[in-house]
Amino acid sequence: MEAIVNIFYRRTRRRDRKPIAVSERTMGAAFGEERNSLADSPACRRGPHSILKMDNELQDFGQKAQNMAENLYIDTRGRTERPVTFTEAVVDGLAAGGGLYVPQSIPQLSLEDITALAQMPYAQRASYVYRAFDVDLPAETVDALMAQAYGDNFDSQAVCPISSLNANTHVLELWHGPTSAFKDMALQCLPRFFSASASQLRDQGKLDHEFLILVATSGDTGKAALEGFRDQDGVSIAVMYPDGGVSDIQFKQMATQQGRNVQVWGVRGNFDDCQTGAKNVFNDDAFAQKLLDEQGVALSSANSINWGRLLPQVVYYVSAYAQLVADGKLGAGDELDVCVPTGNFGNILAAYYAKRMGVPLGMLLCASNENRVLTDFINTGTYDISNRDFVLTPSPSMDILVSSNLERQLFELTDRNAEAIAGWMADLREQGRFRIDESTFARVRETFASDSIDNAACLATIKAVLDEHDYLLDPHTAVAYQVAENLRGQNPVLIASTAHWAKFGDNVYRALHDIEPGAPLPDDVAALTGCALNELIARETGKHDIPRGLAELDELPIRFTDVIDAGTGDIETAALRFLDNLSKR
Repeated sequence: MEAIVNIFYRRTRRRDRKPIAVSERTMGAAFGEERNSLADSPACRRGPHSILKMDNELQDFGQKAQNMAENLYIDTRGRTERPVTFTEAVVDGLAAGGGLYVPQSIPQLSLEDITALAQMPYAQRASYVYRAFDVDLPAETVDALMAQAYGDNFDSQAVCPISSLNANTHVLELWHGPTSAFKDMALQCLPRFFSASASQLRDQGKLDHEFLILVATSGDTGKAALEGFRDQDGVSIAVMYPDGGVSDIQFKQMATQQGRNVQVWGVRGNFDDCQTGAKNVFNDDAFAQKLLDEQGVALSSANSINWGRLLPQVVYYVSAYAQLVADGKLGAGDELDVCVPTGNFGNILAAYYAKRMGVPLGMLLCASNENRVLTDFINTGTYDISNRDFVLTPSPSMDILVSSNLERQLFELTDRNAEAIAGWMADLREQGRFRIDESTFARVRETFASDSIDNAACLATIKAVLDEHDYLLDPHTAVAYQVAENLRGQNPVLIASTAHWAKFGDNVYRALHDIEPGAPLPDDVAALTGCALNELIARETGKHDIPRGLAELDELPIRFTDVIDAGTGDIETAALRFLDNLSKR
C-alpha cells in the first residue's frame, strides 16, 4: 500500500554477534529429556498404540528443535556475512547491501492446524503463527506482546472481522485499530516486538544504543507508526508528510499525536520530495556516525521492508481462512482467492507467505490504481518506471512507483537466487527498469493476476457497492473490489479492506454526488473540517460507524506545526534538534 521511507543504519556496534544455534548435543539432550518424561507418563504405559503416539510426539519435538536451530534470516541479495536471528532482523530492519531479510525456512501448517485457530482469540492466533516461525523470544513474551497488540485498542473483539457481501465475496476489515487503517494490524505489533528484541539483544551484550525511526508518509503509515511507537522504551519516532498534501483527517491524526518520544514535520513539496529527502539521510554515513557517537542513536525502519512489520500481516490471512471455514462460508480445503489493493507489495506478499505455509489460497489478485506499475509488471514481466508519471489518485496510499517488497517476492519465485535479485535491483536503480527471465515470469503468472482501475471507476465503485450491498467502501478497497470483479474465477474472493471510509471523506463525498475525481467540492462542503464532512456523509448514507479516533479529532489540541524543507541538511538538522529536545525532558 502506501509508499513510505523508513530508514536504517547498520553500523550498530554489534560486529561480534554470533547466530543463535542449537548444537547437536543440546538437541540430543533435550530430545532425551523429553523421551524420559513421556516414557514415565500414563499415556506411555497404556500400550503399543501409546508408544507409537509418543514416538510421533518425539519426532515432532525433534523437528521443532531442528527448526529452531536452522530458521535464521538471510537477505535477498546475499550480501550479509551470516544469517541473523529474528530479533536481529527486526532491529536491523534492512540487511547489509540493501537486501531484505527472509526466514531460512517457511513453516508448514496442516489444514487441521489452520482451521483449529478459529477456536482461539486473535491474539492467540498471532502467537501461534509467530511460534511456528520459531522467533527467538520466550513463548510467554510472545503471548504477552500479542495480548497487548490486539486487545482493547481495537474496536472489534474479532480484531479484523469479515463482512460477506454475498456468498462469494468476503471483505476482510483490517481497519478496526486505533488509526482506522490496516497499518495498525502490523504497527500495533512491530513496535512491541522491536522494543522486546532490542532489550533482549542489550541483555546479551549485542546492542548498546537506542533508535530513531524516521518515516516519510503520504498519510496513513505515519499516524499508525506514531501510535505504535509512542512511549516505547529505547526508541523515538519522527514522521515527515508533504505539507498541504494530506487530508484534513490525516493531518490532524498526526498533528495531535500524543507521546513523549514523537515528532511530526510537514515538508515543503510532495511525497516524492519527502521520500527522496529521507533516502538521502539514509545514505549519509557521516550523519549516521554522528548520531551514534554524539547521541547514542541509530536510525531504523518501521515499514514493510522490516520482516517484523510483514509477519503480522501473514497472520491475518491465516486467521481469515480459519474464520471463513468456522463460519460455514468456506469448506475446509476449498481454495480462496485474495484481492489486495497494492502499492508497496507488502500486503499481498503476506498472502503469498500464508499460501506457502499451507493456507489453501488460490490466485492472488493485485489491484492497482492509475499508478499501474505492478499491473504492467505482472502482465509483462517488465518493471519500468523510467518514463512513468506519478499520478495523484483518490487512493493515495497506493500512489507509489517503487514497490519495495516485490524484491522478496522475486527472491522466492527464483528459488532464492540472490544474484538475480541483486542484478535486477541494480538495473532498477541505474536504468529505472528491469525484466525478469521467462521462467520466473511464468511462476509470477501461476500465482498472480492483476488489473488497474482509473480514478473515475474507483469513485463509481464506491457508489455502486453502497447501492447494491449497503456497504460503504473507502477508495482503496473500492479499487480492490472492482479488480476482484474483473478478474474473479470460480473461487470465492477475500478482499483486503485497508481503511475505514471516514479516512477519505472528501473522495467518498465526490463518489456519492457524482463529482469528478479531483474536482473541487461545493464551497459549503469544502469549508467543512474533515470531521464535519464525515458527519454529513453519515447522515446522508446512514453509516454512523465513524471510529471515535476520527470523530473527535476536532476536539484535540494541535501539537506539531513545524514545516521544513526537504533537503538532506534540513532533515538532519531537524532530527538533531528533536533528539536534543528529548534529552532535555
